Amino acid sequence: MELLDFDVVVLGSGIAGLGAAIHASRSSKESLSVALVSKLHVMRSHSVAAEGGISGVLYPESNKDSKDLHAYDTIKGSDYLADQDAVEVLVEKAPEEIKFLDHIGVPWNRLDNGHISQRPFGGMSIPRTAFAADKTGFFMMRSLYDELLSLKNVEIFNEHFATSLIRDGNEVHGFVAFDMATRNVKAFRSKSLIIATGGASRVFSFTTNSYSNTGDGTAMAFRAGIPLKDMEFVQFHPTALIPSGILITEAARGEGGYLRNANGDRFMERYAKSKMELAPRDIVSRSIMTEIKEGRGMRDKESGLDYVYLDLRHLDSKKIDEKLPMIKEITIKMLNIDPSKLPIPIRPAAHFTMGGIHTDIKGHVMRSSREIMNGVWAAGECACVSVHGANRLGSNSLSQCSVWGRITGMEAAQNAKRVRRTSAKFERMAEQEEMRIIGLAEGKGSQSPYEIRDALYNVMDEHLYVYRNMKGMKLAQKRISSLRKRMKDVYVKDKGNVYNTNLRETFEIANLLDLAWVITEGAIRRHESRGAHVVAEYPKRDDKNWLKHTIAMKSIGGVRFEYVPVKMEGWQPEERKY
Repeated sequence: MELLDFDVVVLGSGIAGLGAAIHASRSSKESLSVALVSKLHVMRSHSVAAEGGISGVLYPESNKDSKDLHAYDTIKGSDYLADQDAVEVLVEKAPEEIKFLDHIGVPWNRLDNGHISQRPFGGMSIPRTAFAADKTGFFMMRSLYDELLSLKNVEIFNEHFATSLIRDGNEVHGFVAFDMATRNVKAFRSKSLIIATGGASRVFSFTTNSYSNTGDGTAMAFRAGIPLKDMEFVQFHPTALIPSGILITEAARGEGGYLRNANGDRFMERYAKSKMELAPRDIVSRSIMTEIKEGRGMRDKESGLDYVYLDLRHLDSKKIDEKLPMIKEITIKMLNIDPSKLPIPIRPAAHFTMGGIHTDIKGHVMRSSREIMNGVWAAGECACVSVHGANRLGSNSLSQCSVWGRITGMEAAQNAKRVRRTSAKFERMAEQEEMRIIGLAEGKGSQSPYEIRDALYNVMDEHLYVYRNMKGMKLAQKRISSLRKRMKDVYVKDKGNVYNTNLRETFEIANLLDLAWVITEGAIRRHESRGAHVVAEYPKRDDKNWLKHTIAMKSIGGVRFEYVPVKMEGWQPEERKY
């Protein structure tokens, strides 16, 4: 086993991870040693798939926007579960991040007067989503990666899969990973660790997420005794392509697209008359599934999936080519559909994890519901600060990743300047993890990890989708518990050392099972419908009993739950009407 020491280590290489590494380096004037560790090549991180844009109040004098209005839209969109102090940080810092990204080379679409163009997104009162065509995530990643490569004190470790955090008491000192190219095990020891490993929507089979979004950092934190927050809230994006699940950006509706049922009706008028297709995602997803349940959808013969249409035929073809070129490319390539001539078949797909590792407002990982864990931060989708509450507004995710990438990078750098490593147990604990990796790689179990994964997909797709009920969730609870027991007897068929994806995927499936368990347990306990969590037996939001965050912690034989109040700063709950 190779032992590697760094001042700051960033685990994860999406927008939050790249930003954290850049700002840790820059804030220390390149005096600290910084490592960026990714299970992929950096530019294959899922952030490249973000399409629509990033939110921020850029020109309040010309469009009558304000940070207070952005905050109100976000809090209302969250179904009042967002911590309002965190939302205020988001809306205050987001414009600065858009300008920073402009300075490092993101090619924003612009108006004739030179201003960055901003388009409408669901739940937003004012068009405030800055965009680079419909490839915003890719262009942000490219610019951040170029900036990172210019920093002399940053070392990048591509294709290193992390398996376990090293925690000693109230401190996290790093983690253990294996090099995909060789299977050599490495222990990364840090003064400051930032977890930025993204979301976990791969617990579902029909999802907009890449196969790499398996919640690795979140699952490792949970197993290390770190609390997770609000994991029952998983966002379903209304418009995913049938049958692949590829994201069809909300920008398609922001640019004027319509949703139509089998009768050709523009059905959102029945559900959100003032916002129509630009209602928040939870409302649009439920509306689509209601149309399907009531018999006004269509069925894809190959996959058996029911769907409705996203109709762009009334838009100018030049507008599609200028602002939605990737959507046109995707639909032609995948279905031979030109969206200027034919409607696009879509249905809701798992998209974003609103919950995650419990952090404070500066991204410090929490040891309990109220105490900080030393030496570790979390940023991006794996972290729950919480700015999204029960439902994220589109384009706030890239703002969150950018804002807390910077905050955690600077916080981690300051910590690394003043602390010394103290754990005498690090090497022994790392060696124990090395033996676990070897044991799994060379063991002779009887269970196929892929059969377990397929069974998990079936459970989650059937019982934890847009609409939920107690009977189904309790059945899911039993099945997931059974799958977790089977996972203890799993085997890795490939015994090779070079790019053993079978070994990596077995670890990933174990991570998904742990997180699916927490999602389901938390969902069963929340007796209300709020945002993305809609339960047949409890159809109403219950502010009296459930205006609070779910805190889930691993305990002997199960999950222990606590609840903490939502932080209110002036905006009081009201009925969500759009």
